[in-house]
Amino acid sequence: MKFTELTLKDAYTIEPKSIKDERGAFARIFCKNEFSKIGSSNDIFQINHSLTRKKGTVRGMHFQYSPKAEIKMVKCIRGLVWDVIVDLRKGSKTFLKWQGVTLSAENGLMVYIPKGFAHGFQTVEPNCELLYFHTECYSPEFEGAVRHDDPMVGIQWQLDVTEISERDMSFPLLPNDYEGIEI
Repeated sequence: MKFTELTLKDAYTIEPKSIKDERGAFARIFCKNEFSKIGSSNDIFQINHSLTRKKGTVRGMHFQYSPKAEIKMVKCIRGLVWDVIVDLRKGSKTFLKWQGVTLSAENGLMVYIPKGFAHGFQTVEPNCELLYFHTECYSPEFEGAVRHDDPMVGIQWQLDVTEISERDMSFPLLPNDYEGIEI
């Protein structure tokens, strides 16, 4: 696996080494030993799968507060998405900065999202499927979110937003005195 640090500290793209032959391809997408090289020693507690049918749909921007803060790893297994992360860590040098990465079934990249980051994505093609690996179980009482259109963050989505859930639109904008989250 090749880990490439993003401009947001502690976040990475992961390029699994793919072994190809006449049968197809094989790639390891998780190895505790490999992840320990970037300081990640957490176990995977939950794996989720999503299917998003409509091009331009936004899902996110979600995170969990401590003590259920989680590391996420995301992989697109069908289609193409613009995957976005936002650093919400109090005192971080990249606080409220965002970064987007193109994930597709074709490029095989994954994104490693540290604790204290919000995560979401926009489908660039219809019928996109993602796998999410979490180091904590989903805990609704510790759930948090940042609106996809929050002006304090200023995410530049690749397409006009065609669809977003009522729930994701219902989250309040960040207050002007927002200081971030403790992890």
